[in-house]
Amino acid sequence: MQLKDTIRENQAFLTRAIVAGMLVIGAVALLVGRMAQLQIVDHEHFRTLSHENRVKVVPLPPTRGLIYDRAGVLLAQNRPAYSLEITPEQVDDVDAVLDQLAAVIEIGDEDLERFWQLKKRKRRFDSVPIRVNLTPDEAAQFAVHHHRFPGVDIKAQLLRHYPHDVKTTHVLGYVGRISQRDLEQIDASNYAGTSHIGKNGVEKTYESALHGSVGHEQIEINAAGRRVRTLEQTPPEPGVDVHLHLDIALQEVAMQAFGDNNGAIVAINPKNGGVLAFVSQPGYDPNLFVEGISKKNYDALQGDDDRPLYNRALRGQYPPGSTVKPFMGLAGLERNAISFDTSVYCPGFFQLPGNTHRYRDWKKTGHGPMDLDAAIVQSCDVYFYKLAYELGVDRLNDYLGQFGFGARTGIDLTGESTGLLPSREWKRRARRQPWYPGETLIMGIGQGYFLTTPLQLAAATAAVANNGTFYTPRVVDYLRARGSGEITPIPPSSQPIAKAFQQNWDDVRNGMANVVEGARGTAKRIRSDAYRIAGKTGTAQVFTVAQDEEYDEETIEKKLRDHALFVAYAPIEDPQIAIAVVVENGGHGGSTAAPIARTIMDAYLLRDTGDDS
Repeated sequence: MQLKDTIRENQAFLTRAIVAGMLVIGAVALLVGRMAQLQIVDHEHFRTLSHENRVKVVPLPPTRGLIYDRAGVLLAQNRPAYSLEITPEQVDDVDAVLDQLAAVIEIGDEDLERFWQLKKRKRRFDSVPIRVNLTPDEAAQFAVHHHRFPGVDIKAQLLRHYPHDVKTTHVLGYVGRISQRDLEQIDASNYAGTSHIGKNGVEKTYESALHGSVGHEQIEINAAGRRVRTLEQTPPEPGVDVHLHLDIALQEVAMQAFGDNNGAIVAINPKNGGVLAFVSQPGYDPNLFVEGISKKNYDALQGDDDRPLYNRALRGQYPPGSTVKPFMGLAGLERNAISFDTSVYCPGFFQLPGNTHRYRDWKKTGHGPMDLDAAIVQSCDVYFYKLAYELGVDRLNDYLGQFGFGARTGIDLTGESTGLLPSREWKRRARRQPWYPGETLIMGIGQGYFLTTPLQLAAATAAVANNGTFYTPRVVDYLRARGSGEITPIPPSSQPIAKAFQQNWDDVRNGMANVVEGARGTAKRIRSDAYRIAGKTGTAQVFTVAQDEEYDEETIEKKLRDHALFVAYAPIEDPQIAIAVVVENGGHGGSTAAPIARTIMDAYLLRDTGDDS
């Protein structure tokens, strides 16, 4: 029988007890250390996290500023609208929820397409609209079923609306949803809570003023994420209202005067450069773009042969044709290439020395002896062929450039074209060819490589009207702050056109007056008994007619017919309006473009008197 070794058992027990005690003491020490870490060392960190769990910072988007015309007519407003929005983070199965929603409210394929596109660009905790512009009945219908759709809410917002739609689209532009490209170019923190931004036109140029500054509020929320109370609030600063030089009544008259023709009209106040009318025909409804245009509607606009999306007034580039002849006359007088009474015989064509090629006049039988006044009034090509030859391309380029040809005017709209004022250097660079003397001749009658925009023509005509000051065209007149009403004017910007003799300017202006007022003027049919008009007609070729061919308007397609142009200002004694009209494929400036200009000038100058003579 083996006896127990009590001593060894006691030692083993003691050893185990000590080890267990040490383990317990170590565990307690770890627990105490961790509690000290949490309660003392990391106290502020976790206190902040706890605070953020019950306090939420919410951005308060500002109200976008409004846009008015010169008479205070509202052109761009904010209308209340309701949208149905989904917050993906709060929805387990987005596809299933969309299917269930479709049984409550009509959701089309285009709605779904827009939703998925927007969802890709947003964070999971941002709400994404699935339906916009809900009717009151649709909003009420969803409210009945709201409890079935956690994470889906109806949100009220202000949406941009353009009450004059197509009449203002090419000058106002439109707002659209903020894209990823927009986010890369703006201060994202100032656009927190804002969903739309100016895409073009005045809406884009004056975006920072129209948008305003974002505000914030701190709200206390409960465990369910619902608002309990507002702790602190910094109100947003609303955007300022923008007031234009534009006259919407004049704009409507201009569009009606155009009829079914395509083209552009720009009317400017020659005293300050303010844009009174700005028409690109045809246009489109900007309201289609505010919440994202449907593919069907966009494809229809893109596929339209008349190109309604193209801003002809700002970007259209046309040969100026004979509208450039008054500027040519000024160049000749100022550069001493001619005097006012210099006589040139017009046999119906012009030939360069030693060259048999004939540069034809529009009048086959010729005009006979022509001085500058007669050449402007009757639009004699031969006179200006010879003048261009005498001046040369370098002096022409230098002088005409002072009127803004070949360069952006600097108007407060984006996307302006430069036109093209050709030169030797340009042709070497662009065509890798030398300049030929014959190209100088056709440049002198506004053809060849020479291209201008309707805006450039109007600004240059305004400079002649005001006797030699080139004003940068401006659409916006002033900004007005909400609340305070403080006005910030947009001052005119100008530069003088170099001139040596006032008589030269008077002679050319008299020639333009005789275009309308004279018995042989090419625009005599628009003469008014109420005020006097100075102008110049123009016809720009769409394609070149061969030397041995005749241009027959009746036998060619309309899209190949000449463009009709007319520039003018009135009243002659104290010009209030300068205008450029371009009618695409309109034929003759005197018969097509000039009557349109007369209608617009009547509307502007005679509206107070009621005189329509």
